[in-house]
Amino acid sequence: MLFQSFLSPYARARSFSLLIHSRSISVFKGRANSQMDRENSNLIAPGKHTATFRLSNVSGRKADLLEIPAKNPILHVLFIPGNPGVISFYTDFLESLYELLGGTASITAIGQISQMKKNLEGGRLFSLEEQIDHKVNFIKQELNNIEVPIVLVAHSIGCYISIELLRRFSPKVIYCIELYPFLAVNNKSFKQSIIRKTAASPFLCASLSSIAALLGLLPTSLTRFLVRQSVGKSWSSTAVDALCNNLLQYHVMQNVFFMARTEFIKLLKSPDWAFLRKKQSQIAFLFGDDDHWGPLQMSEEISAQVPKAHLVIEREGFTHAFSCTEKGSVWVAQFVAILIKKQISK
Repeated sequence: MLFQSFLSPYARARSFSLLIHSRSISVFKGRANSQMDRENSNLIAPGKHTATFRLSNVSGRKADLLEIPAKNPILHVLFIPGNPGVISFYTDFLESLYELLGGTASITAIGQISQMKKNLEGGRLFSLEEQIDHKVNFIKQELNNIEVPIVLVAHSIGCYISIELLRRFSPKVIYCIELYPFLAVNNKSFKQSIIRKTAASPFLCASLSSIAALLGLLPTSLTRFLVRQSVGKSWSSTAVDALCNNLLQYHVMQNVFFMARTEFIKLLKSPDWAFLRKKQSQIAFLFGDDDHWGPLQMSEEISAQVPKAHLVIEREGFTHAFSCTEKGSVWVAQFVAILIKKQISK
């Protein structure tokens, strides 16, 4: 099914020691895994803090927010999702991150405009630039006056957005952690070529969005079964629910495709290496071993162009859609927590 073939690579919206070297690429090995298991056994705070969701209204644009407030935070983590930008895909990851940070940081995740269950934008489509402007306005409206610094954590195309936020909100933003980043079009990827051509065709986008909407009309139990038998065989219940309850909507899929179309245009250019070198002490990257959105070729280029940035390659096989599995969510949360704790200790 064409919808399934598109969705599988695009569901990107959802033990070990970290060897992070400033001038080289680090690879996780078995010994490192055991060391990090021991280190993180003391990181998890007792008691589970559950994320809450609310609707944000920023300059008249609606988006979902996921929030986990801390009583006395010393920093604020703002998470920017990929595309699809359905933030419930990341619930397990963000709740794990909060626990690992021991309540020292409040966490907010902001979804992409019109990528939620309710169609509150009347079917309007939003480009990558409009999504960036939305995040800029969100920080100005809700975070610009907080007393603690901001750490940006982002996934996929959210990494591109976070770099733009770092550009506009220094010194308020003190650090960026880029997870499986999509920073430039990968012309060597066949999958990416197919998605690019699909996103460029209004007819195909409308057809696939209609199929998604029809699937969304099926009984919930049947939809969950179909997802479990196709793209979600190894997914967590949280990720399956996120897809069934939010992504299978005509307006959401149309926005996913339209945002992708504008991504492929914008990211034909190389990253702004001069800016990244200027901020290289404030940026960390996590790449996957087999990820066409953030290929190893890009990690090598970053290592050469931005030599002081922390850069790590994950070889545990969690894939680009790390947040769709419980193990992937916890593993990446541990990676992020260690980096943030290093910032806290400075």
